[in-house]
Amino acid sequence: MAQKKPSRAIKLFGTEIPDGKRRELRAGPISAVFGSGALRTIRYRGEEVLRGIAYIVRDKDWGTYAPAIENVKVRQLKDGFTISYEANCKDKDQAIRYSAKIDAKSDGTLTFSAEGTPLSDFLTNRTGFVVLHPLAGTVGLPVEVVHTDGKKEKRKFPKLISPGQPIFEIRSLKHEPISGVEVTVLMEGNKFEMEDHRNWMDASYKTYVCSLLDPWPYTMEQGKSFSQSVTLTVSGRPPRSRPARSAAGTTVTLGGTGGRIPEIGLGVPMAEAAAALNAADLVAAAKPRALVCQIDGRERGQEEAAASFRDLSRQAGVPVTLEIILPAKEPADKEVAAIASAVNAAGLEPASVIVTQMHDLKSFQPNAPRPWGPTYEEMAAAARASFPDAKLGGGMLSYFTELNRKPVPKGVFDFITHTGCPIVHAADDISIMETLETLPWIFASARAMIGKVPYHIGPTSIPCRDNPYGAAVAPNPDNGRVCLSDIDPRQRGLFAAAWNLGYLSAAATAGVDAVALGSATGSQGMIYRKLAHAQPWLDHAGARVYPTYHVIAALAAASGARRINTDLSAPSRIAALAHRGRGAQVLWLANLSGETQHLKVNGFDGSAKLSVLEERGFGAAVRDPAWLDSGTTSMRKVGSLGLPSYGVARIQGC
Repeated sequence: MAQKKPSRAIKLFGTEIPDGKRRELRAGPISAVFGSGALRTIRYRGEEVLRGIAYIVRDKDWGTYAPAIENVKVRQLKDGFTISYEANCKDKDQAIRYSAKIDAKSDGTLTFSAEGTPLSDFLTNRTGFVVLHPLAGTVGLPVEVVHTDGKKEKRKFPKLISPGQPIFEIRSLKHEPISGVEVTVLMEGNKFEMEDHRNWMDASYKTYVCSLLDPWPYTMEQGKSFSQSVTLTVSGRPPRSRPARSAAGTTVTLGGTGGRIPEIGLGVPMAEAAAALNAADLVAAAKPRALVCQIDGRERGQEEAAASFRDLSRQAGVPVTLEIILPAKEPADKEVAAIASAVNAAGLEPASVIVTQMHDLKSFQPNAPRPWGPTYEEMAAAARASFPDAKLGGGMLSYFTELNRKPVPKGVFDFITHTGCPIVHAADDISIMETLETLPWIFASARAMIGKVPYHIGPTSIPCRDNPYGAAVAPNPDNGRVCLSDIDPRQRGLFAAAWNLGYLSAAATAGVDAVALGSATGSQGMIYRKLAHAQPWLDHAGARVYPTYHVIAALAAASGARRINTDLSAPSRIAALAHRGRGAQVLWLANLSGETQHLKVNGFDGSAKLSVLEERGFGAAVRDPAWLDSGTTSMRKVGSLGLPSYGVARIQGC
């Protein structure tokens, strides 16, 4: 029987399954948060020096096992803390057990060690420690490397995102994230190497056990135990002049005008063509600037999908950008012509076409051999011949990583594209919000690569669109938080509304020309429909849209508007996006945390109307697509306000 009212967890996250318990522990000047067997947000005298240390077990498709942790013992001592636990990772084919110990002392040292024993022959792409360095105090700055042969080398953390591993054969890394503070990470038990985690939207540089230059997956022999450890040593003292973090709240200051709000569109996957057409009225009401539709040349039903796209475009009054995927079995001109024949037969006239081939949906290491497939130039020539009146896009339908590893030749396409996914490596709530920190670097790195050609972001949402790193997306039958799954319950909650605003804010600030968010319907959608998997409470509540609909629809209507610069005192907690609308200021704010944030707004002129998308109005917001304009509160002067957990506020000048 359905709940009469949704729980707080359903409103925020779309699921009753908790994110996991965490506990903050201290050892003199060091503090760290322990949860799910890992340490995160490791601080020294209040400043973050490591994003995390974790022991990770992965399968042959890069899926990460969720360890079954037991016998956890945590001791908070006067001068430090200790943790020990045992864990099992298994599936129907294999299993491994490991025991872990953490010892932190007040002298600024912390050791995390583990001993693993395969309970069967265990096929893995990687098993062991990963260390995450945060972006603050690292990007573009020096690091001293001690290699496994004992040699020292002075390097720098990459500024623009490195497509491959910037540092190999690592034994230790030493850097100075804050003037006067020295951080050394010693990694023992195997060789380690670093990758630029920003490729995948992770807000860190990751140093991990083993090497991708070696063959993988590899087999760990049953019963053969192995040990690894990570030792963190921190010394020094931050300068006294360093500003302290304020507990009083966050200041948002509006400035002068900048660029423009990107052209905001919606994805329409081939499998969702008919469902999106059934929701044409809500698509039309959202006023997207483009419908990013897709036809996969490997699939049947191309003409039928194209006909649905045609009808949706006409009923919603929105042009189509058509992604086409070539099977890469025959020359590009032949395969493009076959898809064009189905498109023409359906009477669909796309305003833009993006062409790619199936092998580019998967990931390859830089300079690694790839299966045969048409080149960018061959695909572009074929698409221009078959769609002479359409603007032509190229790049990747997968993530920035793949574009970074296979750059597009200049002068071939009219615009360049890639998509994004925040749950490639981690799917907890904090890590997803942290991915927003990475976006300025992704956008800057892409712009440096492609030059001045228009830059478009393809359909991007919290659930992944595809899995370039394995055979398929990960299943998520229980509405959990699962990496690389195309189903994520948070897409249905306030969490996604806040994250989407954060994404749009970063894209607008970086001058991205167009952004498509998720899809109209489906598990990556903003419009509710009954799906094969359960959607708790919503399935029996008369829901029509998800909370993120209100954010996307209102900002889609503002596409191309003049953006107003904003300055935030705490950008990790609050996202802001401001623009001119009908001659007045419009300010959007999103709480990126699970705690109420107290805000002070400076520079907003005159009176305003306030709309807040938050827990109390959740039921009305999902039932009424026009809710955002129906529940406003008048403000004589815009000054201070409180924004609840994952709440989104729109302040419109009168």
